[in-house]
Amino acid sequence: MAIKCILFDADGVVINSERFSLQYQKKHNVTNDEMIPFFKGDFQKCIVGKADLIELVKPWLPKWKWGGTVEEFLQFWFNVSHNVDEQMVEIIKKLRKKGVKCYIATNQEKYRTQYMRENMRFEDLFDHVFSSAEIGYKKPDREFYEFILNKMKNKHKIYHPEIMFFDDSQKNVDEAKKLDIEAHFYKSFEEFESIVKPILEDLTDDAGAP
Repeated sequence: MAIKCILFDADGVVINSERFSLQYQKKHNVTNDEMIPFFKGDFQKCIVGKADLIELVKPWLPKWKWGGTVEEFLQFWFNVSHNVDEQMVEIIKKLRKKGVKCYIATNQEKYRTQYMRENMRFEDLFDHVFSSAEIGYKKPDREFYEFILNKMKNKHKIYHPEIMFFDDSQKNVDEAKKLDIEAHFYKSFEEFESIVKPILEDLTDDAGAP
């Protein structure tokens, strides 16, 4: 079957910034041991929409040597992680021009999801942003993928074998493969381009035009 839809992970695929916690540790002289309990603990509730990041992160900020407000902290976080791969942007635009639907499929809490839509312009670049905070499940949960697959089938008549997926987590890729999605572990833009190039070459502009 021809590929009609491509799902993209955000961080590590479309966004190539260094991980926020690493950037923060260097700038504020904080250790990983001081930050990791939050990100492996309370933050996971935010990722699936069961808690508010602003409320949960606030008590941690003094421990992390942050002197500003919690809103300023989030702004700093989102700004330093705002490094969209322009080569990837151009490929996505070409794919959509040729009728391939392109979506973000990301583990993200609600505030950064909104930042991606508005400030990173993902609302315009992609057909839709699928965020774990809104779905209620995160990758590699099977329910995360099933939610998207049901949307594709019911809204666009696009089925599992017609969907391609790129992620920089092998666990996420492996789970997608179990659902008959053509999933690829993302290593580099060059390898990604070599996989997608034949799709572009096989399609005419404007989705099905003669």
